[in-house]
Amino acid sequence: MPIKSDRWIKEMALKHDMIKPFSTSQVSKNKVSYGLSSYGYDIRVSDEFKIFTNVNSTIVDPKHFDQRSLVDTKSAYCLIPPNSFALARTVEYFKIPRNILTICLGKSTYARCGIIVNVTPFEPEWEGYATLEISNTTPLPAKIYANEGIAQIIFLESDEECLISYKDKKGKYQGQKKITLPRISS
Repeated sequence: MPIKSDRWIKEMALKHDMIKPFSTSQVSKNKVSYGLSSYGYDIRVSDEFKIFTNVNSTIVDPKHFDQRSLVDTKSAYCLIPPNSFALARTVEYFKIPRNILTICLGKSTYARCGIIVNVTPFEPEWEGYATLEISNTTPLPAKIYANEGIAQIIFLESDEECLISYKDKKGKYQGQKKITLPRISS
């Protein structure tokens, strides 16, 4: 599985709407950088956040997630409480080709502050805004800046198409338009 270069990413984004909106270069002046890089694309976090709270003393259960565990906010930045996390979504909308799988890694600017970004791979033919999990591993509040870089997507190309894509299996997170909470298929 070769890693795709900036030329391939740019072509796919501009001709096939793989990434919208798409920045053809790194934007970094007074910002956590985002946009096209040598072998990936630095995604941005939107201004919509769901911040974890224990005010209702619920249990975190992926099969029965209690929405009272989260507080919604829309802001130019998000303050994540110490040793807590927030959910967010990307600014960019993705349409992943059938022979591509992505891996997402948090940006070093945030990692050096104890902030960890977790995003599962984008499977072949998945599309939507990605839901991001941003963890604050420090004993202090952590600030996340909306509309700035948060993580990098790396595109891996297979030498053959998969038998069953995410779209084929009608994946439960296909086409998500907002921050999507955990779901279990029935």
